[in-house]
Amino acid sequence: MIRLSDLALPLDHAPADLEAAVCDRLGIAPDQIDRLTVVRRGNDARRKTAIKLVYTLDLEVKDEAELLARFHDDQHVRTTPDTGYKFVTHAPENYDGPRPVVIGTGPCGLLAALVLAQMGFKPIIVERGKAVRERTKDTWGLWRRSVLDPESNVQYGEGGAGTFSDGKLYSRIKDPRHLGRKVLTEFVKAGAPDDILTEAHPHIGTFRLVTMVISMRETIEQLGGEYRFSTRVDDFEVEEDGDGTRRLTGLHLSNGEFLPASHVIMAVGHSARDTFQVLHDRGVFMEAKPFAIGVRIEHPQSWIDTARYGPNAGNKILGAAAYSIAHKASNGRTVYSFCMCPGGRVVAAASEEGRVVTNGMSQYSRAEFNANSGLVVDIDPEVDYPGDPLAGIAFQRKFEELAFKAGGSNYKAPGQKLGDFLADRPSTEFGEVIPSYQPGVHLTELKECLPDFVVDAIREALPVFGRQVPGYDHPDVVMTGVETRTSSPVRITRGKDFQSLNTRGLYPAGEGAGYAGGILSAAVDGIRVAEALALELAPNLASSEQ
Repeated sequence: MIRLSDLALPLDHAPADLEAAVCDRLGIAPDQIDRLTVVRRGNDARRKTAIKLVYTLDLEVKDEAELLARFHDDQHVRTTPDTGYKFVTHAPENYDGPRPVVIGTGPCGLLAALVLAQMGFKPIIVERGKAVRERTKDTWGLWRRSVLDPESNVQYGEGGAGTFSDGKLYSRIKDPRHLGRKVLTEFVKAGAPDDILTEAHPHIGTFRLVTMVISMRETIEQLGGEYRFSTRVDDFEVEEDGDGTRRLTGLHLSNGEFLPASHVIMAVGHSARDTFQVLHDRGVFMEAKPFAIGVRIEHPQSWIDTARYGPNAGNKILGAAAYSIAHKASNGRTVYSFCMCPGGRVVAAASEEGRVVTNGMSQYSRAEFNANSGLVVDIDPEVDYPGDPLAGIAFQRKFEELAFKAGGSNYKAPGQKLGDFLADRPSTEFGEVIPSYQPGVHLTELKECLPDFVVDAIREALPVFGRQVPGYDHPDVVMTGVETRTSSPVRITRGKDFQSLNTRGLYPAGEGAGYAGGILSAAVDGIRVAEALALELAPNLASSEQ
């Protein structure tokens, strides 16, 4: 089979035009094509009046060898890669060895547990939050009634923080084994729309993520996996061998139980601050990691559609427009958009009492009135809090507490119109843009809850972004604070075997451990770590195909 990439057609092309374009591109007649399959479709909107759809296709053709030889020097005509997933090992029949434990049920923990279950290792999954249906009710409790449950919220519970997000399923990670395809395939089996397999920038949305997570849990349980919800890991039992090697031997759980465990995947997410503290106290190697802090910025989605697509705004094929922008400020800081959510809403994402955190969310339809994005500034541990691997947590907490106070100490978010922010004056009333954040936005000055260097960098960047995306710096645009959970502030260091550098049996994984950023990259990391753990348990059964 041949893979043909980068084939561009006009936005309004007819279905029959695709085969004709293939024939023209390859110089073959239609009867030479036995089968044509769309692998991926994206768009090129650099010229708003001439937007193109860009395809990657798999072709079954006659005289395949001759065609490949003729296009030997063309990087867009290649043999179709094998993207099928191959298990690295399987548990032997009647396996009675250690049961692996997965801490956390976000995308990393979920895929790690699924792959371990599919290999026959019957993992135990420990989740401090609740099952996703109950967790959703608790999350709405904050949004609608300003009642925060510190153990069941946007950050904690089945599905992880990604459940209340845009459900973006694309990543820039290197993926030579096509593990991302394994993730997407499992998501489709669990109820995700088929188009995530072909769209260049696939997404799912919160409502569909909820049902998917439930379906995948049921699969894991059918394969012998065991879930323990509302169960926090409060401590780690670590013993030292005669040669000084440190080994994990068990977990102390919040229900008072001691769970013997020698192979544990740490997939706790970026907000498990108490867990990071316990690991640090137990001497597990970790280091401070860069992240970013800023605000959520909201525009009417129609403004973004027009800015990006011009006369083609509203075209159903294109859907709601997104953007990705960045600016290096004169103070040395980079300002950039983060987790852009077309047709979505800004949500309350706090997990600790007395603190305000914002995030973005969209449904699959992306049909809500506003677009929102993080507008954030990079944080450098060596400059901003040197010497302490956990100092980034204190840094985040400081500004989350200031945001809580600036918002009225009732989980409302502090907000400010963009024009007032640039003019260095407090906002007193909304204009054309009405914010979506619940339980509400209290107008004030955002400089009260942001570092000075962040305020300076964003003020410099906004007019620049206005030139790149017309309307971006409209004075009525609303910004709400604060966005602090862009990524983990720590990295739990691991070796090539995916185990902690100084604690055998502990497998740091995913976004919380500092090895991923987003749903897809976290899920892929979960697979890789699960494979490494499985090979420790059953090394003699390793597949020759890896």
